[in-house]
Amino acid sequence: MHYHPDHPLIVQSDRTLFLETDNALASEARDALMGFAELVKSPEHVHTYRLSPLSLWNAAAAGIGPQAILDSLRRYSKFPLPQNIEREIVETTSRYGRAKLLRSGDQLVLTVADRRLLQQLAGQRQVSPFLGDWCGPTEIAVLPWARGRIKKALIELGWPAEDLAGYAPGAAFPVRLRTTGRNGQPFQLRNYQQEAVHRFYAGGAPDGGNGVIVLPCGAGKTVVGLGAIAAAGVHTLILTTGTVAVNQWIRELLDKTDLTEEQVGAYTGSLKEVKPVTVATYQVLTHRKRGSQEFPHLALMDRADWGLIIYDEVHLLPAPVFQMAAELQAKRRLGLTATLVREDGKEEDVFSLIGPKRYDVPWRVLEEQGWIAPATCIEVRVNLPDSLREVYAVGEDRHRYRIAACAPNKITVVTQLVRRHPGEQVLVIGQYLEQLGEVARQLGAPLITGEVPERERERLYAEFRNGTIPVLVVSKVANYAIDLPDASVAIQISGTFGSRQEEAQRLGRILRPKGVGRQATFYGVVTRETRDQDFAMHRQLFLVEQGYRYRIVDAGDGLTADWLAQLEAEPC
Repeated sequence: MHYHPDHPLIVQSDRTLFLETDNALASEARDALMGFAELVKSPEHVHTYRLSPLSLWNAAAAGIGPQAILDSLRRYSKFPLPQNIEREIVETTSRYGRAKLLRSGDQLVLTVADRRLLQQLAGQRQVSPFLGDWCGPTEIAVLPWARGRIKKALIELGWPAEDLAGYAPGAAFPVRLRTTGRNGQPFQLRNYQQEAVHRFYAGGAPDGGNGVIVLPCGAGKTVVGLGAIAAAGVHTLILTTGTVAVNQWIRELLDKTDLTEEQVGAYTGSLKEVKPVTVATYQVLTHRKRGSQEFPHLALMDRADWGLIIYDEVHLLPAPVFQMAAELQAKRRLGLTATLVREDGKEEDVFSLIGPKRYDVPWRVLEEQGWIAPATCIEVRVNLPDSLREVYAVGEDRHRYRIAACAPNKITVVTQLVRRHPGEQVLVIGQYLEQLGEVARQLGAPLITGEVPERERERLYAEFRNGTIPVLVVSKVANYAIDLPDASVAIQISGTFGSRQEEAQRLGRILRPKGVGRQATFYGVVTRETRDQDFAMHRQLFLVEQGYRYRIVDAGDGLTADWLAQLEAEPC
């Protein structure tokens, strides 16, 4: 069915899309838009999306062609599509793969069927330094070391190349997935995890072997990584966010594959093991002595005959690792993430150097299938005390945000929220250590920050998992790659400004399945009419992208519990 006045979508000629959220078809339309559009803002009744070249190229790489995109827009649009939009969608998506990198004998070549376009691209100053001699009317040699750099240059010119040049095999090392974990639990890849591995590896063909898998926290991205390791059967380097995440990867490898402790190595600040499957931190790879320009540990990425490199939380990939990734294009590369959004705007670098999006699935789909917990998302707004209003009014932006984020009324509200969830595992998450310390004292709960030794962190996480500790207060060190399956409540009291990726990770801490009838609750405690509220609105974009409704409750000064009645009275 094509456009109709009762449909929820308006498509503008400037590539802007407006989605009416109260429409009966809004949820269905949102799931379709996820595949090829970017969410820009999400006020209560109308959400704004944008068609960008990168969103359309990711769609093309994931197998969503221009006709499928146009069909979706027509299916949900109120009015006929602007003619220029139809043309631009076709032209933009067709740009992906017009330029191809291929292997011709021992030579790497850039090929474009349209000779004039190849001449045009070859003449660009961003591209020409990476080219050798012409090999034919539609082929030109690429310098052997420039495979990543030329892809980066081409996407900047608006012509993303499809890399079909294949990969160095890497040292063979067969790995088998278990059917029963060492803990005695049955194990197999879920259907969507199998599909993600298939889309990435593509049976070892040249059109596979690079790219990004986008899955919610709690949906088993690590398990997809294990599936890719088993599919590739080669020496593998896994890069992740910290020592706790390294230990978690190693636990999963030993539990769900036939790998032994002698075959799996940890490469961290305190331990430097290089084994057939090695798990390293981004921090150790980017460490350098003060005043030095050298990254001594970055050579790990090229030291062994790796056949596969896995970039965990690829949206956090540091710039030096990006630079090294440009030199490692002959190795298979898998990125894992819950969101393609990077706060530094380098999504194009992920596309060109790690690979395009190969697979994603809406969070709400996995929730409906029972793979992640249903979640209620609630913003609790508090007042800024009169005593701080004048200081806030005259402060600089960064200082003003801290004043608002650390408003004392938040601590009163947090204690009441914790009391609302007796018998549940509660995480209180924030950014500012002094604020977190005060919350921990008020709640009588342990506090984990970057200053807590790794061994102590591991002990506290373990006691939280087994229920010995019911409430845990954590800084941003707990944002990434921490498995806390029994957490069912998260209370965010301060964040990294407007970081959508941080919102993804924090929500993900509580989305592991909870059992029949149990759901997760995610609170954001925000100071009204301040920068804190402005940044919270930006973070909400991620929740809205995934289909969650974000309720708002007014707690005022938080001094009485009257506001809690709103939580009971309003349906989720």
